[in-house]
Amino acid sequence: MSPESRSQAIAAAVILLGAALVIYFLPTIVLWIGNFSPTLAIVVGVCLIMAFFAVFWLRARYQRGRGK
Repeated sequence: MSPESRSQAIAAAVILLGAALVIYFLPTIVLWIGNFSPTLAIVVGVCLIMAFFAVFWLRARYQRGRGK
């Protein structure tokens, strides 16, 4: 395994681990925020889910910018 592919594998593992933790705790977070404001809970839930896709979108843009 080349150093570059190893780095990419570690980055993907960290991103997926972080996303798994957020998704695991998402119901608890949304219900806690929902005690204060149901609308805010919806907004926070949507933002946390969209952040998962935004990370991969930003990473793809970065890779394209580097010419890979």
